[in-house]
Amino acid sequence: MFMKKVGIICEYNPFHNGHIYHLQKIKELFPDSMIILVMSGEFTMRGEISLLNKWDKTKIALKYGVSLVIELPIIYAVNSSDMFAEGSIKILELLKCDYVVFGSESNDIESLIKITKTMINNHDFDSLVKEHLDNGHNYPTSLSYALKKIIHKDINSPNDLLAISYIKQIIINNYHIKPISIKRTNNYHDKEITNNITSATSIREALKNHYDISSNVPIETNELIIKEDITSNYFKLLKYQIINNINNLNEFMDITEGIDNLIKNNILKAKSLDELINLTKTKRYTYNRLNRIFIHILLNIKKKDINQLMMINYIRILGFDNLGRIYLRKIKKETNIPLITKYSDIKNSNLSFQRYVSSIYYMIINKEELNIIENKSIPIKKED
Repeated sequence: MFMKKVGIICEYNPFHNGHIYHLQKIKELFPDSMIILVMSGEFTMRGEISLLNKWDKTKIALKYGVSLVIELPIIYAVNSSDMFAEGSIKILELLKCDYVVFGSESNDIESLIKITKTMINNHDFDSLVKEHLDNGHNYPTSLSYALKKIIHKDINSPNDLLAISYIKQIIINNYHIKPISIKRTNNYHDKEITNNITSATSIREALKNHYDISSNVPIETNELIIKEDITSNYFKLLKYQIINNINNLNEFMDITEGIDNLIKNNILKAKSLDELINLTKTKRYTYNRLNRIFIHILLNIKKKDINQLMMINYIRILGFDNLGRIYLRKIKKETNIPLITKYSDIKNSNLSFQRYVSSIYYMIINKEELNIIENKSIPIKKED
């Protein structure tokens, strides 16, 4: 019988000391186990550009104890917490993971499970969320309000809310994965660095202000991370895409209720991405939601394509160590879904779209070498 498989879901934007702590804690909890990572590639849930490319993130993850790295498809990577969780947990289930381990502010897994079950079984929950959305609140705030109405308790910490999304997917799909939480040592939204373990948000903020992050990330991250401003490259591509689709912006994913007109009215006025967002944002259309919308426009993700893109009809392997290699040989015999390492392995429209996404990313970061875009999975042999 193969050892226990422990799943992690992450973005690693960027990989930092807190992630090393997370991996160490997993090894303490499950000393005889292998870690399977489902990871966002080029773009993230908040609609941001990854400051490490997916191959560099894969190399770093393998060095620090992960055995198998899987790419989360773009439609799930750049979306709300519920969709992010839906794709990630499904992949871990397909790979027959025994556990999924995530950071949590409360670190009270039994309470989180109970809250999730209450939420699922309450027929008014979805309408309560919609009511708050209609009042101009963003999704996490609306979710928090609805939960408070049902359970009379404040649940507004971002990782607890994401944990609920993970647990929800496990319960409603009757998956076999067991959720495990690890106490988070910092606030996900912290913008200031206070010690050597800090949030990815604070590290990105420090980079914007040209501060030194070397004490907050491993040496590999500090050497490979993109430190120059790439938003101007992104904005030029985005601006072209918006102008080119000026009369059909409502076709893109997540655009509703006239936001297309606001974008249309402001695109020629704005001289930067931040200016476009500040001109366009409203109470309901927050900074993060607009960021996601703009990524959807940039990548040409349209409403008519959503159902197709959400189909998980392959699993893309980004890297593995010797233990991961052994497990891949085993799991290939137990699953009907293709496990692939490169674009030429199968003909698949979703995989072709993922290649297109990578091409756009490398244009933004000024690296368009075909060998990077076409890179296949990275085998890492761990030293004894």
